[in-house]
Amino acid sequence: MLERMQKVEDRFEELDRMMSDPEVAVDYTRIEALAREQAQLRDVVRLSRDIRAADSEMDDLRAMLRDESDEELVELAREELTELERRRDAAESELKLALVPRDPNDDKNVIVEIRAGTGGDEAGLFAADLYRMYSRYAQRRSWKTEVIDLNETGIGAVKEIVFEVRGKGAYSRLKHESGVHRVQRVPVTESSGRIHTSAATVAVLPEAEEVDIEIGQDDLQIDVFHASGHGGQNVQKVATAIRVTHKPTGIIAICQDERSQLKNKEKAMAVLRSRLYAQEVERQQRERSDARRSQVGSGDRSERVRTYNFPQSRITDHRIGLTVHSLAQALDGEIDAVIDALLEEEQTRKLAESGYE
Repeated sequence: MLERMQKVEDRFEELDRMMSDPEVAVDYTRIEALAREQAQLRDVVRLSRDIRAADSEMDDLRAMLRDESDEELVELAREELTELERRRDAAESELKLALVPRDPNDDKNVIVEIRAGTGGDEAGLFAADLYRMYSRYAQRRSWKTEVIDLNETGIGAVKEIVFEVRGKGAYSRLKHESGVHRVQRVPVTESSGRIHTSAATVAVLPEAEEVDIEIGQDDLQIDVFHASGHGGQNVQKVATAIRVTHKPTGIIAICQDERSQLKNKEKAMAVLRSRLYAQEVERQQRERSDARRSQVGSGDRSERVRTYNFPQSRITDHRIGLTVHSLAQALDGEIDAVIDALLEEEQTRKLAESGYE
């Protein structure tokens, strides 16, 4: 770890020198990139220097304990040494976490896609519940949400909804939500009171910027059509809905939520970039290790990740074996307990992979 600490400090100081270079200072894009990298290293450098300072003070105190004969001073030195050891251990634990490689997408906004799965209308109602849950969660964290595409039925069910969540750390908090979410409850249409099992799929994609993935204009097919809606009030007389097809992959993104054709195109392109980016990341991960899967899971939307059991007011996350009995609160957006447990599991795994106890 000492070697890694020194490399990080050397890089931090190198970034300082680069940002002070007059030729670099006029390149705002490069300065921004360098400043972003330096900000990511700042905590490691601070903790590294704190540990080095504590080690130096502890050496001085141990020398004092060997040579000092005044009992009162010896006792004070022992107390100070104990406190320094405690602070040093805490800083080292924090440093181990800071040295674990971060997911480069953690600070990004996200595109969330929810689709009704098996279960008919009940699956669509559950998909609507999940959308409300994530919307309320975003609201609690002061994040912004915006619907990009919505396909619903007349009973309040959702066949598919695509929406954006904008806020610091949105991807880091929501990335483990991808997968199959299962619900067990008595549908409102069930007269005999039998419990049905339905499902919906959730995909959480980091929002890709234009610099993340390059899309050639010749690779795109853009179609304009009339937006659809219930009861006629959302149906546009002017064609504004946009369908963007990426011809090399066949990936399609649709946006019909805005009244402006330009805004719909911008949103559809954001979704397309995110889907292509997620596909590329998945391909790279598969190449690195086809067989390895963490306990938290790959985030594959075909993997069953969580069950919501209404009769027992229970949520179970199958990847980490966590069960909480607060279903109503969770569906109202209080899902930090589950998300924190998933992130703790991810952190523990990364520490082990980095060779730390």
